[in-house]
Amino acid sequence: MTRLDRPDTIRTQPARATGAPLAAPASPTTQAPTATPAPRADSAPRATSTLALTSAATAVALMTYTAPMVTLPDTAAALHTSVSAQAWLLNGTPLGLAALLLVAGSLADDYGRRRIFLAGTVALGLTTALGALASSTWLFTLARIAQGAASAAILASSLGLIVHAFPTARGRLHATGVWGAFVSGGIAAGPLLAGAIAGWDWRMAYAVLGAAALVVALLGTRALTESRAPRGGRPDLAGALTFGLALVSLVAALTLGRDGWLRAPVGLLLAAFLVLMAVFVAVERRSGTPMIDLGLLRHRRFLASSAGGLFTGLAVIGLFSFLPALLQRALGMSAMDTAWLFLLWSGLAFTVALQARRLAGRVSHRHQLALGFALHAAGVLTMLGAIGSGSWVRLLPAFVLSGVGSGLLNAALPLLAVESVPATRAAMGSGAQQTFRYIGSCAGVALTIALVTSSGGPAHGANIAIIVSAALAAVAAASVLALRDRA
Repeated sequence: MTRLDRPDTIRTQPARATGAPLAAPASPTTQAPTATPAPRADSAPRATSTLALTSAATAVALMTYTAPMVTLPDTAAALHTSVSAQAWLLNGTPLGLAALLLVAGSLADDYGRRRIFLAGTVALGLTTALGALASSTWLFTLARIAQGAASAAILASSLGLIVHAFPTARGRLHATGVWGAFVSGGIAAGPLLAGAIAGWDWRMAYAVLGAAALVVALLGTRALTESRAPRGGRPDLAGALTFGLALVSLVAALTLGRDGWLRAPVGLLLAAFLVLMAVFVAVERRSGTPMIDLGLLRHRRFLASSAGGLFTGLAVIGLFSFLPALLQRALGMSAMDTAWLFLLWSGLAFTVALQARRLAGRVSHRHQLALGFALHAAGVLTMLGAIGSGSWVRLLPAFVLSGVGSGLLNAALPLLAVESVPATRAAMGSGAQQTFRYIGSCAGVALTIALVTSSGGPAHGANIAIIVSAALAAVAAASVLALRDRA
């Protein structure tokens, strides 16, 4: 098994070198370090610029991810996408994210977090612009998968850069809270931007987001400092290939299952998923530089981080990704109307995530996750019957409660992700947690669409999807509470 405690090695840009030593990253389990090395003379502006750029890139990545939520009807009409295939329009980006986050995190730790971050940001700009030119469902889906792969490089390397820039426990708490808030901010701004432009041309939203990503990449070339934790050996390409194919098989099975779960293609795809996952585990056990250290699965904090990410995708993202299209279809709301409504949910999540650091020392990350899931469950249950009643006002309590819950989740998950692994493997820990998050998202979106479009009409299907989402959130709350650290 690969050692995870090799000291982090740092390479600074010559133009910014000052000769003062860099502080070593603090252990993720250390709450009160006995002494903090004197910071570099330029450490404060370097840390600030690192947090600003990683947060901005993360927001753009999440805006790209959420933009199709409010433009799905227009996009599907323009690309002549059938109802059963619309899950691919939403699932392309999370599929790319889930497939590449682990390998991106490992590459960032081994070959340079700044390098992977900048490569991902440039790739996001180019692939997002290409998405605006797509003329068919499959071309658009391929562009979305490529956007997800680029976003994986950004998200996995961002927390690694932040952990290096903020070596103390107090600084890390603040920085990860801000970064988590920008996750919510990106989710909020994506639908709003797409809704504002949708009345003119839905493709323009992707052109704007592509340009924004390229601007962030340009700024990052001068402001970011390189850091890494090399382990030696080659990249785990076999693990990346088997894991990616396994996820494609799972998402394809969930998408095709809408037309009948007992059909042969669905069964074959699910069998392929299980076989490929078994191969992936075997590859990781034999690899000298695995994408993920399987020994971490014995640690409850890592399991809590993974479970939190998985159920966030299943219960929260899965439902809210398809809800805007459902409201436009069932209630006749415009893309901009649904964008403003979702701003209430994601705006509250942004605000709560920024303020959640005040809970440090009083509420554990595990209890914060449980409370976030409980609030989501309570909130979505208030939506029962709202679609059938034809009243969007009945949705407001759900958006408020679930927005607060999502803010708590977005604040706790990134910090728990980096604290569940050694500091030198921060990008890998981030990649692992977010991989589970977007695996859950892929499955949740496909499941929600299957339930909503089942027999009985959209109102009946929406009620079933709401109950399932609440039940999954309740299971998540119980799971993270059960995974308490051993004394």
